[in-house]
Amino acid sequence: MIRLDNISKQNGQQLLFIEASAALQKGEKIGLVGPNGAGKSTLFRMITGQEPPDEGLVLVERGVSIGFFSQDVGEMSGRSAVAQVMDGAGDVSTIAAELRELEAAMADPERFDELDALVERFGEVQARFDELGGYELESKAREVLDGLSFSQEMMDGDVGLLSGGWKMRVALARILLMRPDVMLLDEPSNHLDLESLIWLEQFLANYDGALLMTSHDREFMNRIVNKIIEIDGGTLTTYSGDYEFYEAQRAMNEKQQQAQFERQQAMLAKEIKFIERFKARASHAAQVQSRVKKLDKIERVEPPKRRQSVAFDFAPAPRSGDDVVSLKGIHKRYGNKVIYEGLDVLVRRKERCCVLGVNGAGKSTLLKLVTGTTKPDEGTVSVGGSVKMGYFAQHAMELLDGDSTIFEAMENAFPRANQGSLRALAGAFGFSGDEVEKRCKVLSGGEKARLVMALMLYDPPNFLVLDEPTNHLDMATKEMLIGALQQYEGTMLFVSHDRHFLSALSNRVLEVTPQGVHDYGGGYTEYVARTGHEAPGLRS
Repeated sequence: MIRLDNISKQNGQQLLFIEASAALQKGEKIGLVGPNGAGKSTLFRMITGQEPPDEGLVLVERGVSIGFFSQDVGEMSGRSAVAQVMDGAGDVSTIAAELRELEAAMADPERFDELDALVERFGEVQARFDELGGYELESKAREVLDGLSFSQEMMDGDVGLLSGGWKMRVALARILLMRPDVMLLDEPSNHLDLESLIWLEQFLANYDGALLMTSHDREFMNRIVNKIIEIDGGTLTTYSGDYEFYEAQRAMNEKQQQAQFERQQAMLAKEIKFIERFKARASHAAQVQSRVKKLDKIERVEPPKRRQSVAFDFAPAPRSGDDVVSLKGIHKRYGNKVIYEGLDVLVRRKERCCVLGVNGAGKSTLLKLVTGTTKPDEGTVSVGGSVKMGYFAQHAMELLDGDSTIFEAMENAFPRANQGSLRALAGAFGFSGDEVEKRCKVLSGGEKARLVMALMLYDPPNFLVLDEPTNHLDMATKEMLIGALQQYEGTMLFVSHDRHFLSALSNRVLEVTPQGVHDYGGGYTEYVARTGHEAPGLRS
C-alpha cells in the first residue's frame, strides 16, 4: 500500500535518512520506534506529502485513503465536538453538507422555480447518503467520543472551550470515525486516561485497515502491533513481531554483532602484529605482502550502535514517620458535583499507592487535598512527622522561569551542586550536550515535564505525589524513571495511565468510586487479577 524506496532526507545539518527503505502492506499494524529526533514525525509528513524526500520515492497505491493524527491539532471552535468529528468522515460529510444546502434551497421561496430539479437532486444525494451509512454517522461519532471519555454535555458543547488535551481527542476521533485504508497515528496514547486508552486499544485491534503509529506506551504498542520499523542512524530496520519481540531481537542482534566485532578485532590484531614483527625481514616479505593485501580486502565489522542512555544515582530520601498522611471525614464538592463524602484514608511509610478511577471521579482532587493545593469543605488532612513532600502536577511546569536555561534552572535550584553532577542529571532526563542551554520558554510540554521531574528527584523528598508523571516521556526516559523509583525508599501516591509504570511501582491500589474509595492491598497486577478488569468502569 505504501512503500519508501531508498529515501534520503536532511534536516539542516542532521541526516535523518540515508537510502532507507520500508513498506506498509494491507492489514499490517506497525509500530514506528526510534530515539527522539530520529525522524519519526518527518517520516509521517513524507508519507502524507507534506514534505518530499531529498532523494528516493514515497509510493502510495492509487485510491488509498490516509488518515493522519498528529499532536498539532490546529484551530477548533464555533461548532460542537460531534460536528467537528463528523466533518472528518470523508465523502459522507461532504454529502451531508450538500443535503443541508438542498434542504435550505427547497425552503427558499426565491428558488421555487427550481423546486423540481432540487427535489430530484435531493433524492439522488439522499440515496447516496443512506448508502454510505450517513444516517448512522452521528450515532457512530457519539460512540467514538464516548469511548474517548466525552460526556454528552462535552459532545454537544463548543469544541473551542475544550482544553488542548480534549481537542486532541476530538482530532483523534475524526480519524477513527473516518476509518481510512491507512491510519498514521503520532502518539495517540498521549492525553488519554486509562479507560480511553483501553477502549482505543480494542478499537485499533479490531480495525481492518493498515496502521503505522508511534507511542511511548509499551503495553499499548505490544497489544496492537505485529511489526516494528526502527529508525536509527538514518536507516529503517523492520522486525516482525510486537515491541517486546523487537527489544529481545535487537538485544540479541547487538550481542551477536559485538561478538563478531570482537572476533574480527582479535584476528586483525594478530595479523597486524605479524606484519609489524616481520615487515623488515626479506625472508618474510612475500608473507607480509600477502597478509597486507588480505587485510585491505576484509570488510570491517562495525561495533553495535549504543543507545544513548544515562544512568543517574539518585540520593536516598530521608526517613519519615510511619504515618505519612491521614485524611479523615473529608467532604469535597465542586458546585453541585459531590466528589467525596466522609472520605477516610491513611497512607503509611514505604507504601506506593496508585489511584484509579473513572474520568472525573476525583483522582487529581485526592492528590490536591493531600498536597494542600485544594482544601476540603469538611474534614482534616494531617501530614505526618518528618515528611518532606514533592508534588508533580501539570501546573508545576508553569512555574519554571521562561528566561532561564535548563542548566540555569538546575543551578538555581541546587546552587551547591557540582556542574558534573547536574549535567549527569540533565543527561538522564534526555538533555544532552548543548540542549541544556535551551531557554525554558521554548521547551515543549514533554521537555518541561522532564525538567520538573529532574529537579524533584535530584534531592528527593520522602513522599512523592505524582499526577501523570509519564506524560510525554519517551520509553528510554520512562524506563530510567521506573528504575530510579524502584530503588526509591520513600512513600508514593500517584495517578498514571501507563500500565507498565503502574505494574512496576505500585504495592497498593486506591480505587475512587461514587460509593467511596475501595482499598486493595497488593499492586496493580494483583488488582487486575482480583477484579478482572484493567481500569474502573471496564469489565473483561
